[in-house]
Amino acid sequence: MPHRSATVSRTTKETSITVSWDLDGSGPSSISSGIGFLDHMLEALAKHSGTTLAVACQGDLHIDGHHTTEDIGIVMGQALRQALGERVGIERFGHIACPLDEALVEATVDISGRPYLVYDLQPPAAALGTWATELVPEFFGGLTDHARICMHLHQRAGRNTHHIVEAAFKATARALRQAIRVTGSEVPSTKGSLE
Repeated sequence: MPHRSATVSRTTKETSITVSWDLDGSGPSSISSGIGFLDHMLEALAKHSGTTLAVACQGDLHIDGHHTTEDIGIVMGQALRQALGERVGIERFGHIACPLDEALVEATVDISGRPYLVYDLQPPAAALGTWATELVPEFFGGLTDHARICMHLHQRAGRNTHHIVEAAFKATARALRQAIRVTGSEVPSTKGSLE
């Protein structure tokens, strides 16, 4: 089986981003978004998905974190899609409910070739450090749209914003870990393609 990895760079007037994502890697990840809490979440995503992720971003944070957050999601989605290649033998589906103290978030992933995000989190605080919590769905929207995957995120319990958001990223990571795992030798689709 070929090693599954990709590097994608994207530069606009708002952000300059390079993402390298090694789905079969076991080395340390390197995350530098310019937003402390987002770095923390991406480090957790890499760790719990069992992948190696490098993210380097220079963004217009003097305005706010919106462009940086959404664009990192976009480039990560593009890298994930490229790294998955033909998707031969992958499990395709992943599902987990991840607890973090009082918070419980459920993530379900289908590497379907059809992008769709159902986002059902209600973090009570407006910000985590300097990162606005209204940007959390912007990240996941960019990721799902450009990876062309379907993802459902549902908050089942929680009152602490940090715990809710972190549980969402860890649940996403664990669901992805299941979905990208290679266990067969065919594309898992009756139509023969996941594009």
